[in-house]
Amino acid sequence: MSSLTLSAPAKLNLTLDILGTRPDGYHEMEMVMQSVSLCDEIHLHLGFPGGIRAESGLRFLPNDKGNLAVAAAVAFRQATGQSWTDLRISIEKRIPVCAGTAGGSSDAAAVLRGLNLLTNAGLSLQDLARIGAAVGSDVPYCVLGGTALAQGRGETLTPLPALPACLFVLCKPRFSISTPALFREWDKKRRHLRPDTKGTLAALAQGDLLGIARRTFNVFEGVLPPHQHREIEAIKHTMIQAGALGAAMSGSGPTVFGIFSQASQAQEAWAQLREDYDEVFLAEPLVQNSIP
Repeated sequence: MSSLTLSAPAKLNLTLDILGTRPDGYHEMEMVMQSVSLCDEIHLHLGFPGGIRAESGLRFLPNDKGNLAVAAAVAFRQATGQSWTDLRISIEKRIPVCAGTAGGSSDAAAVLRGLNLLTNAGLSLQDLARIGAAVGSDVPYCVLGGTALAQGRGETLTPLPALPACLFVLCKPRFSISTPALFREWDKKRRHLRPDTKGTLAALAQGDLLGIARRTFNVFEGVLPPHQHREIEAIKHTMIQAGALGAAMSGSGPTVFGIFSQASQAQEAWAQLREDYDEVFLAEPLVQNSIP
């Protein structure tokens, strides 16, 4: 039996834009993505009897193909033509669940990267991302990590200059959000505010943290139900008042993040939000993954 432990970082959407609908029924996306130091921990045990299964401390998470980590393992085995049948995936969850921060997708990406090492498959990150695209739209980005422009369904990736040094505060409200419902509401709207993606890319190229932070924007915020929108705005306001350079909801939510240049201000925002919310985190940006 071979074992390996990997980190599975959360992701944030610095910007999230929907360009329209596609002939295949999906939406055409354009997003600036960033991985952060808030991570799940994945333990792989290749050859552990019992088939391919996942386990975690959360009873409501599936342990079969309904878990993206298991689906990724099955996809990897099929893509590489390997014959092993037993893999235990132990997941220590730290990233909030159903939070718009790609916890499940990042777990799947970690499984792909880990199996590549355990089986000596020798695949590149691009090869692993292609396998991951069949598992979930965010999986290819999570394979790559770092700062990237994601287009198409999220599988078309362009690495970007690293985000300047900063701190993030992440806060997840207690409600959940239906991603399909958000897309339906977006489809109903005739007018939408849009993120300045080109401006964000230019600010990244210049290493301009303030310019990046001021352009954080997520089109889904404009189609939230009123009570959810009010709470998201209240969290953002708390972060801005504490000194955040910018704040937005990540993905389909409900996690809100703020970008801070000063550690003391980030700590203050964290402390204030912890008075009302259980899931509040401090994190730093991460650079792109690599193949060891």
